Amino acid sequence: MKIGRWLAANDAEVEKSDDGNEGAEAAVAVLFVCLGNICRSPTAEGVFRAALSRAGIAGRVRTASAGLGDWHVGSPPDRRAIEAARRRGYDLSALRGRRVERDDFTRFDWILCMDESNLRALTEMKPDDFAGHLGLLLEFAPEQGAREVPDPYYGGPEGFDRVLDLIEASAAGLVARLQPMVKRE
Repeated sequence: MKIGRWLAANDAEVEKSDDGNEGAEAAVAVLFVCLGNICRSPTAEGVFRAALSRAGIAGRVRTASAGLGDWHVGSPPDRRAIEAARRRGYDLSALRGRRVERDDFTRFDWILCMDESNLRALTEMKPDDFAGHLGLLLEFAPEQGAREVPDPYYGGPEGFDRVLDLIEASAAGLVARLQPMVKRE
């Protein structure tokens, strides 16, 4: 399948899998969260979708991204994030911002935050009966020596490249963690 088709899916609906097939059941659902859903979390979504595709498990893992704030709902990712991702072969242009909803705790098994501030906010929002995993994305790349994916919004292009470095390493670690839970396509 083509990566562009995966990215265009950008859904948060339980009934739809990453390959756009209505009614397909995903074995696992992953949500990436940052503050505004225009830099880090859409980058994580796009990179993770590509990693899932390479591993042959994209149809078994549903993924999306969201922000804590509502400033960028319906907007595409920041142009600098799109450009940095494109230089590495990822197409984020079809993704659109959305805000985290309480229902996300029932729709997603894994909710992965970009930084401690995001994690604190979601921990406060989390229902008592949430049985999934709420944590930091960089848990899956301890070799990077960082706990947080830094927000590149107010910096230069090198910040977006650093975000990609961290997210690519984390996506590989997360795919390795999820592979035993899902069957290959």
